[in-house]
Amino acid sequence: MNKYIIILIPFIFWGCQKDFNSVVDTPAVNSQVLKITTPDTVIYNPADSLIVVGVQLNSLIGVQSVEANIISSDFTQLNNSPLLLYDTSKSTNIYSNTFPLSRYYPDGTYSVQYSITDINNNTQIVAVHSFVYNNAQHLPPPVISNLVAPDTVTIGTQKVLILVTVQVTDSAGLQDIKSVFFNSYVPPDNHAAPGNPFIMYDNGANGDAVAGDGIYSLIVELPPPPTSVPLGTYTWVFQAVSNEGDTSNVIIHKIVVQ
Repeated sequence: MNKYIIILIPFIFWGCQKDFNSVVDTPAVNSQVLKITTPDTVIYNPADSLIVVGVQLNSLIGVQSVEANIISSDFTQLNNSPLLLYDTSKSTNIYSNTFPLSRYYPDGTYSVQYSITDINNNTQIVAVHSFVYNNAQHLPPPVISNLVAPDTVTIGTQKVLILVTVQVTDSAGLQDIKSVFFNSYVPPDNHAAPGNPFIMYDNGANGDAVAGDGIYSLIVELPPPPTSVPLGTYTWVFQAVSNEGDTSNVIIHKIVVQ
């Protein structure tokens, strides 16, 4: 559930010219916040470091602009000027924009202050939303487990298809996984296979059953004679790498090709 504070009172603005001689403007907008669309938790991802900042209003009457300020856990305002939010939906009254978060920003609870400027140029904060930011500098590396691969395969007159799967988890989420792969070492001298590394997939294709479930797959093809691979015991070394370059544990699997 989103954690935010919504100010439900009507917008009351006081505004006058700097010489204080003009008549006070009357309120031009009476809008309320319906929903905050900014997430509650954000984990830094170098592949996509943008956070979506958004708010939904019940009415746009008298609204000139909607802005946001992002305050970090050390109470530093991250944006130099108010972040303008845009009504890209044109129908749901959701104003939003993106803002980049750095890996070097501190961990902790951040806040987003949403404000509305009316047609009289009066500005008032209408909601404050908190989210927890993790800069991913102290997260453990990814973990691979549950390798599924045969111990022995026999090459006949037809090519052999080997389905290989491995499960991957990451405390920063699967979006933090850069690649999952294995390297093959060929008998009899255990030299590296020319196709290394063999990339595995979690995309619902390339032998993978379900996209995005953390099970990475690959179908390995062994051709029949005369182009068959050398017979003997192969060593397959499995590993995953995160977007930050952190490497997982290693799983070593021996497979006999006969």
